[in-house]
Amino acid sequence: MLNTFMPPWWAKSPHIQTILPVFTKVAKPVLQRQRLELPDGDFIDLDWQGSPQEGAPIVVIIHGLEGSSQSHYARRLLLACKEKQLTAVVHHHRSCSGESNRLARSYHSGDTDDLQFSLLKLQQTYPKSPLLAVGYSLGGNVLTKYQGEYQDDSLLTRAVVVSAPLQLSACAKRLENGFSKVYQSHLIKQLQQKISQKLADPYLADTIPLSQMQVAQLHTFYDFDDKVTAPLHGFAGVDDYYARASGLPFVSRITKPTLILHAKDDPFMTDDVIPHPSQVSEHVEYELHAYGGHVGFIEGGTPWKPRYFLERRILDFLLGEGH
Repeated sequence: MLNTFMPPWWAKSPHIQTILPVFTKVAKPVLQRQRLELPDGDFIDLDWQGSPQEGAPIVVIIHGLEGSSQSHYARRLLLACKEKQLTAVVHHHRSCSGESNRLARSYHSGDTDDLQFSLLKLQQTYPKSPLLAVGYSLGGNVLTKYQGEYQDDSLLTRAVVVSAPLQLSACAKRLENGFSKVYQSHLIKQLQQKISQKLADPYLADTIPLSQMQVAQLHTFYDFDDKVTAPLHGFAGVDDYYARASGLPFVSRITKPTLILHAKDDPFMTDDVIPHPSQVSEHVEYELHAYGGHVGFIEGGTPWKPRYFLERRILDFLLGEGH
């Protein structure tokens, strides 16, 4: 079956599944950048592989926290799309394209407005091309929420969600424990660096309710989201943000074909992200795999040249093959 996943013996550990892909070389795709100016004075960058052909689908890639078109999973999917002669485009969250965005705010786990802006531009420019989307991790949560919010008005024909933290509060707490703290520390340092750069900008510093010293003391997602993410994006606090931005309540409302993939051993997650069957819309295909880690899903090859399940599964679903 297309949708059965089993790791090789050497990649059963969730940490090997999660970490090895980050350090595995993937060829750098040739990309063309397009900048979209936003109504609030900020911008979003799109990275294109190939040129859209009239009527041919466009695969929209939505990266995870602090990811980009250079993330291992994005590169691999871009290469898989190229092999199938599919045009693909990476939607960058604000501040993630290699250039700081202009405003104090940037992006968050429930920010569907920027995604809708990108998709509207694509639809207006290529009205005959079906839009297919895949969201990874944070980008998967955004995509789940988008599908559930917009329902029949979603501009997507089909969508795939990979390793999404659909219950944000549970995932934040999970990352405070055990080896998962390593992942939290790595990501928090990147977020601290970005907010520190903005605090050094005299035009932005007054709009950020923290000092450099206070930012340096934020060591967990819970604290960072409470002191930075929530106030900068209009939430009452971290609990309000997690409740309103989590994708799980939106799974039941989805009306367009959507595949959601999780690994039970994902070191970023707890069982709280797994929807109960009563929460799964009839338009959602939910796959819970025993193994796979976080955006891993190595199914074979060797440790030096792993082979992955994800790209095949994603494109099979997006293109409607095997259905």
